[in-house]
Amino acid sequence: MTSRRLHLPAGTAARGPYALDIDPGRAGWSRSALRVLDLPPGASHVFDSADAEWVVLPLAGSGTVRVDGELFELGGRTDVFASVTDFVYVPRDAHAQIASGAGGRFALAGANCERRLPARYGPAPEVPVEDRGSGDRARRVRNFASADAFPCDRLIAVEVITPGGHWSSYPPHKHDEHRPGTESVLEEIYYYEIADPRGYAYQRISPSRAGGADLLAEVRHGDAVLVPDGWHGPSIAQPGHDLYYLNVMAGPGPERAWKISFHPDHTEGYA
Repeated sequence: MTSRRLHLPAGTAARGPYALDIDPGRAGWSRSALRVLDLPPGASHVFDSADAEWVVLPLAGSGTVRVDGELFELGGRTDVFASVTDFVYVPRDAHAQIASGAGGRFALAGANCERRLPARYGPAPEVPVEDRGSGDRARRVRNFASADAFPCDRLIAVEVITPGGHWSSYPPHKHDEHRPGTESVLEEIYYYEIADPRGYAYQRISPSRAGGADLLAEVRHGDAVLVPDGWHGPSIAQPGHDLYYLNVMAGPGPERAWKISFHPDHTEGYA
């Protein structure tokens, strides 16, 4: 079993203004990052993107994002279960300010990158929504910054809504080897919210190699899990408690792509 800390309960990875702050150094890898920022009414927050690209995604509430003087409006949403949301892409080597008149909670999904792309607004109506799986494996995927939906240099990010009692991230899959056309190396972060914060879910990671990541964790509202390698899934929502998770991924390969291998023991009869 890996000695790396993979499950980060809510509050344990807070730093400075962030309720959650996972950077590559703290995660022990090279690319993927995630911050969660709570802004009280009328407050603002400034940051420099440095050598990373970021997507500012409202989790609850609305606001504005100013990037090097260019202003973007975020209509936002009441919470992550209500709807898709618009978002703003902040390129590397930029100065940004997030502000919210009524207050809100914002995710900053990031990845260390090489190219500087233009700042850009992602409108909610253009977010592709995919219903994946069937029966008690059905869930809804919002591909707001998937490799096919939105241009980034390295970052891949999606949201998943899993109804209570359903299994998600299933069959177990991995992306920890570079196999052209088949599998890409991606470091991944899961961030969880639960419709009723008294609820919980379970997350499994099983090793794909000797000494690899191995985790079975009860996850709760505001928790995060790191997936440096290994088979990950299922994510299991407690009956009666809908589960949300935000996936943030990035990798070192020449192609920005989500290419995965399914666990051979768990694919029979899957739909």
